[in-house]
Amino acid sequence: MRVDALDVHSPLDGQLIGWLPTATDEDVAGSVLTAREAQPGWAATPAAERGAALKAAAQAIREHAADLANVLHAETGRPFTSARDGVLAGVSTLEQYAELGPVHRGRSLQGSPDAADFMVPEPRGVVVALTPWNDPVAVSCGLLGAALVTGNAVVHKPSERCPHTGVLLAQLMVDHFPPGVLQSLTGDASIGSALASSPHVDVVAHVGGTATGRSIAAACARTGAKALLENGGNDPLLVDADVDPVWAAEQAAIGAFTNAGQLCTSVERIFVHRAVADEFLTALCDEARRWNAEPQPLVDLRMRDHVHAHVAEAVADGARPLVGGEVPDRDGAYYPATVLDHCAPDMRVFREETFGPVAPVRVVPSFEEGLAEACVDEHGLAATVLTGSMAHAQQAWRALPVGTVKVNAVFGGAPGGAAQPRRLSGTGFGYGPELLDEMTAVKVVHLGQAHLGQA
Repeated sequence: MRVDALDVHSPLDGQLIGWLPTATDEDVAGSVLTAREAQPGWAATPAAERGAALKAAAQAIREHAADLANVLHAETGRPFTSARDGVLAGVSTLEQYAELGPVHRGRSLQGSPDAADFMVPEPRGVVVALTPWNDPVAVSCGLLGAALVTGNAVVHKPSERCPHTGVLLAQLMVDHFPPGVLQSLTGDASIGSALASSPHVDVVAHVGGTATGRSIAAACARTGAKALLENGGNDPLLVDADVDPVWAAEQAAIGAFTNAGQLCTSVERIFVHRAVADEFLTALCDEARRWNAEPQPLVDLRMRDHVHAHVAEAVADGARPLVGGEVPDRDGAYYPATVLDHCAPDMRVFREETFGPVAPVRVVPSFEEGLAEACVDEHGLAATVLTGSMAHAQQAWRALPVGTVKVNAVFGGAPGGAAQPRRLSGTGFGYGPELLDEMTAVKVVHLGQAHLGQA
């Protein structure tokens, strides 16, 4: 009989695919103290050597990208090609931080000519990284890379929904760093909570659900640790009257159905101008049927129940399912790409993050009204605007209270971009050079001349 173990079931057919022992309270305490002891030596390591270590870890992951993608597919149902793309995105992020870390710098200050004043970034100390299951390698590499290259020690807990992926990632990375600098623990939410509550932790970096993020923020308020959070979103998509409705439907489908809607920046609410609404809805239904020809399961049955509850409640309140909306009669955690018409702002499918392949649509009489409704939300992660009007684009990106606004593309953007989520979506920069700033604390130094006594 196994005690304190994580069972992992395939979302494809529900079969048990493996299990791992979960960490104990003693493991949590020991790992944090080990990291605390190892961190000063790692911080004293020249920055170029830290960057070289990170680059070597990135190369090891690149060489085993297919292995990681296979494990990720088995645990979460994400298709192999998409999973491998996520792994390689993580590799690129590690390589980026391997280059950026050694040139991360402070600045000099203009003070008295007989003194020197400057500001220098220093590692914060021990970083706990709590990472999600929906894009685990890419997200983990961002947090781990930025923390390690700036001289922090890291204790990483991957999601309990993909623990084997987290274990393999740790195995590929750990030997490239001194003992204790990078550790990985397997466990459920209770282990993450114990790590976040430790008084010996300096940063808790979390990417995942909003409720968990709020509890982490509360724990950090008690211990004094820095909370770095990217949590749930309720991202709107605005479709203006002057765009091609078929192209807009393709964009909406990509945003709502990619990875079965299980991305933090998935499209969660669609506002379409009534001038193009009929053609848009027809094309969006066609897109949904195409996505349903090669379905991807949700991560587990619990997630499927959550998604279907949102859909069923919306239908009961007057929404009209045009495609999907029913739990399929088959094994696995599958849920069809679903299009809902006649959605209202007070429906839960519009107010909360559904995190599934659901495209809820609301027809609006004008761009201005759609924008006004899109701005009403407790989250603040991202938004997309499809418009041929530069005036509307300017109006939208200035008004939308989110960290990222994308115009005429639901996904995309230049490398190195970093945004600050707002309100329930989190706090702090994620990715980009700014993440190095989050992982460091600035010390101001004043070097004055001593007044020496007479010999």
